[in-house]
Amino acid sequence: MLLMFHLHGIPQEKDQNLIETTCKNTPNYQLCISTLRANPGSINTDVAGLGLIMVDAVKAKAKETRNAIEKLKGSRPELGNALNECTKGYNAILEADVPEAVEALTKGNPKFAENGMADSSVEAVLCEDRFKQVTSPLTVLNNAVRDLSDVARAIIRNLL
Repeated sequence: MLLMFHLHGIPQEKDQNLIETTCKNTPNYQLCISTLRANPGSINTDVAGLGLIMVDAVKAKAKETRNAIEKLKGSRPELGNALNECTKGYNAILEADVPEAVEALTKGNPKFAENGMADSSVEAVLCEDRFKQVTSPLTVLNNAVRDLSDVARAIIRNLL
């Protein structure tokens, strides 16, 4: 009976080691670890699966950011131009970059997945830069999308 418990723990320990090893190759170890461990799918997956989990985290945070932008359009009309440009950027993330990354990872073509996450990071930075004259109301969200995208890109690079 004790042997059965011990054997069941080995795959999970191996999966945790894969997560830790993979996250050590990213620019934000803590963000990587916390994001992957929060997803039960990170157990019993490979590096491509970890990449898909991180891309999904980018998608979720990008949706949250786009929703925040839409709310700000109503409450901060003076930011209209910047917010409209940010909407375009986040639409690109959600309609092009994330789907490109998911398809590429699923089909075993990580270079295109890496490109999609690089583009997502750039779009988040560009959105933030649109607020040069005023304090950006989106800094926390833009930084989160950038950081998640950079971590996803680093994970995907392990597949190249």
